[in-house]
Amino acid sequence: MLSNAVVLAAVLCLVVLPPFAAGIRTGPGRITTNGRNEFSKLGPFMEAPEYRNGKECASSSSANRESFDPSLVHIAMTLDSEYLRGSLAAVHSVLRHASCPENVFFHFIAAEFDSASPRVLSQLVRSTFPSLSFKVYIFREDTVINLISTSIRQALENPLNYARNYLGDILDRSVDRVIYLDSDVIVVDDITKLWNTRLTGTRVIGAPEYCHANFTQYFTSNFWSDPALPGQISGRTPCYFNTGVMVMDMVRWREGNYREKLEKWMLLQKKKRIYDLGSLPPFLLVFGGNVEAIDHRWNQHGLGGDNLRGSCRSLHPGPVSLLHWSGKGKPWVRLDEKRSCPLDRLWEPYDLYNKHKIERAKDQSLLGFASLSELADDSSFL
Repeated sequence: MLSNAVVLAAVLCLVVLPPFAAGIRTGPGRITTNGRNEFSKLGPFMEAPEYRNGKECASSSSANRESFDPSLVHIAMTLDSEYLRGSLAAVHSVLRHASCPENVFFHFIAAEFDSASPRVLSQLVRSTFPSLSFKVYIFREDTVINLISTSIRQALENPLNYARNYLGDILDRSVDRVIYLDSDVIVVDDITKLWNTRLTGTRVIGAPEYCHANFTQYFTSNFWSDPALPGQISGRTPCYFNTGVMVMDMVRWREGNYREKLEKWMLLQKKKRIYDLGSLPPFLLVFGGNVEAIDHRWNQHGLGGDNLRGSCRSLHPGPVSLLHWSGKGKPWVRLDEKRSCPLDRLWEPYDLYNKHKIERAKDQSLLGFASLSELADDSSFL
């Protein structure tokens, strides 16, 4: 029989903690040796270089870094043991190329039951980026687990892939705008340029669109043969977009109850299979045709190949501000297995996983980082 104290504690948890996430707030500082021992099994990550604001940057007081400071750039990413190496490389790339790196605030969403606890992941981020401003939110996987359907690739069924659906509930209410980034990207341009994207009219999200892609292929015949479902997107001209890079207005998101709109399609998918991919199709159905188009340079996606083979691919024509290894192949895996693709070498200078790699990256930093920076303005890279 449970004691009164245990029952009281359980009730307090239900009352005090939000249904989607709890937060682990962490400010600048260093962790103890005991903290290092807890995450040593995740691998030897090196401390990143210190990136500081220039004189031209607006100051940001530590007391107000999350809410009303207009100089802050808010970035949301997921954080888990499997993609940790990619996440840290992505953060490193953002800071390396940001005009005001100290004004970037990261919101990490970690799974409640990951093999590495959210607190350990938080400590590891702190040890790698001692001065980084960030907060880790614990995503309650039971929020979405019963809504997830089987996909063409098991990795797409990970509940953390659906955390972006719940950002309006997870993030602090003071966060009214955020850039969402997948963990398999590197940024080679100033993130402030993406942050300054204006969402016109009533648009809730902005993303690079690819209108030449066959939109119909993302849905099954069950969808298109239904007498009512295609009518849900009639009157719009939807284009494919990748949800790994989005600028999101969280005020409009919350006011429009977009979490519920995405969940509606996920519930229908459980009853009547209308798509084969994971978390993408509901976004296409809800937002397709009403997305603020962002320059393609901000999501050079597909570098991980397709969802089955993960074969090598080249960049799309044009300048590059963000490289995205969407698809099965991840650069850190292919590099370690000595079967890397040519573009995986562009990811390597940001890898903080191993000491000898970091030293080699530093030795080649002038060449490596210069060539990556030139991508932002070089439309003839291919």
